[in-house]
Amino acid sequence: MTRNRKTPAVIALCCAVAGVGLVGCDDGTSPANDAAGSSASAEQALQGSKKIEVDGRSVHVTCSGRAAEDQPVVMLMHGGGDNVKKMAGFQKKLSKKHRVCSYDRLGAGTSDKPKKAQSIEDSGKVLNGVLDEVAGDHPVVLAGHSLGGLLAARYAPDHQDRVAGLVLMDATPPTQNADVKRDVPESAEGPAAQVRDQFVAISSGQNPEKLVIRDGKVRSAGDIPVEVLKHGKQYLAEIPEHGKALERSWSEGQKKWLKISSNSSLATASKSEHYLYLDEPGLAAKAVERVAAQADRT
Repeated sequence: MTRNRKTPAVIALCCAVAGVGLVGCDDGTSPANDAAGSSASAEQALQGSKKIEVDGRSVHVTCSGRAAEDQPVVMLMHGGGDNVKKMAGFQKKLSKKHRVCSYDRLGAGTSDKPKKAQSIEDSGKVLNGVLDEVAGDHPVVLAGHSLGGLLAARYAPDHQDRVAGLVLMDATPPTQNADVKRDVPESAEGPAAQVRDQFVAISSGQNPEKLVIRDGKVRSAGDIPVEVLKHGKQYLAEIPEHGKALERSWSEGQKKWLKISSNSSLATASKSEHYLYLDEPGLAAKAVERVAAQADRT
């Protein structure tokens, strides 16, 4: 699943869904434009890497590029088990044309660890605080990968005054809990059983973010531009016996996200596994740029 292919397929689903730290999803890439600790004006302070306080907790954010008046700010949202380092190269690529920010959710990277279990709504409150700091009155395009895509899609319907577009990059499907439990029955043995057990643990909050991941209906965010990208190179199918069913469910799950907007589209990154913004950064970047351009005209 990762570019260096060190993560076996039996662990891939768990990394794709919530990415526990045990499986080492982070590749150790350094964040772009790191300017932590610089003392500058308010505008300059939002360039580079810094810690901000959100509801009494320290959250690491990094921003690069600048937005023209009324141009949307792009917020990248990393997958589970990852942090801003993973998306640093992609952020640098996008920041040539846009103001782009990313942040470590609580329990990820160098942000504070959560004191207790978090809900998806709790995660959204942290995102609110981050956007207040880095975007101000600018509209926002959320570009989320894996778990970050699910969180972006859950956030957008309740914040239509702020979210002007979405890019969901192989986002965790909205019915992933039910899908996995159906596709891998309790009677499963071997690698498939390992996947099921780890997935159940992760979804119940046994992950670095202590995030409880529940299924839910896809709610509408109106007619904002939305591009859904899914991987084209099958890797879940390698899981013995139940892998093909898991691949089908993942693919169907990407289609379900289309219901979030009347202005949505689905494309396949044919050369990519789960980390499609690493495998095909050009394709992913163009999707973000298209959505940002549409959002800029609304």
